[in-house]
Amino acid sequence: MSARPSAAVVIPGWNSLRHLARCLASVEEQGGDVELMVVDNGSSDGSVAFLEEKGVPHVALPRNTGFAAAVNLGAQRTRAPAILALNADTVLEPGCLAALVAALEESPSLGGVQPLILQLEGGDLQQEGGEDTEPPRVYSAGQALTADGRGIELAAGEVRGPQHLTRREVFGACGAACLLRRELFDRLGGYDESYFAFCEDVDLNVRARIGGWGFELVPEAVVWHVGNATWQSGFSNPGADNARLVARNRLATQVKFMPPGAIPRIAAVEVGALAKAARQRRFVATARGKLEALRRWGQLREERRNLRQAGDPGAARAWLGRR
Repeated sequence: MSARPSAAVVIPGWNSLRHLARCLASVEEQGGDVELMVVDNGSSDGSVAFLEEKGVPHVALPRNTGFAAAVNLGAQRTRAPAILALNADTVLEPGCLAALVAALEESPSLGGVQPLILQLEGGDLQQEGGEDTEPPRVYSAGQALTADGRGIELAAGEVRGPQHLTRREVFGACGAACLLRRELFDRLGGYDESYFAFCEDVDLNVRARIGGWGFELVPEAVVWHVGNATWQSGFSNPGADNARLVARNRLATQVKFMPPGAIPRIAAVEVGALAKAARQRRFVATARGKLEALRRWGQLREERRNLRQAGDPGAARAWLGRR
């Protein structure tokens, strides 16, 4: 019997063949005892044939069940005490996984840790360095909450600098690349599969905070991320679908944990979001997403009650507006 793997790397994929080889190679280069599971969400670009040819452990689903369901399934098919949820359009720098595992093991109160995620511009690895290249920009240095309860990525778009290289506590971890303690994942039931995609990481972070867990940024661990690559290649109208899902899922999370006193602020922001969507010709999709969330009002209120019974909502609300 081999020793239990230190981490399971779960990669949900959907028409991401052009990124998979590079992502998998970077995982292989991490060394150590790593469990790997790719969950293919009904790809039509030859991803499954590639995984079969390379002998990569995987599950091939007949249709797209969403990011949340795919990660949950991958977690169920693995056994390591920590789960690295990893987008297929990412590349891990050497030593990344070891740094994340070490940080998680140092503190039992941590539910998850996040690497410094850098923007892989145009998918071009030459952006990593060199005299003739632009300095890299940050995709995420951890997740934060706005005062009205929206999840945002810290330092997004900023040129990487010394201010991004300090390990620190953050509200939560970005779902593009994060190492989560299996105990947390099991207790919370994984990602909320009703989200399908977008904001499921914000929801998990909120529920984890309410349950008493913490998160840290581990900047010595670095992951490069193209961002929305699979989404852009999978949908016929990715902009509209993005707008609908973000509008729906963001409001759903707010209903679950925000205090009643925040309703006027949320309403003002939502009106502004609709106005912005109209300018961008995405009003119908955005409005549809908000209506879909409101149709689930009864269920969301029940989940809100369950969260109050599970822990302290104030532990999540304490991060509102903090950067």
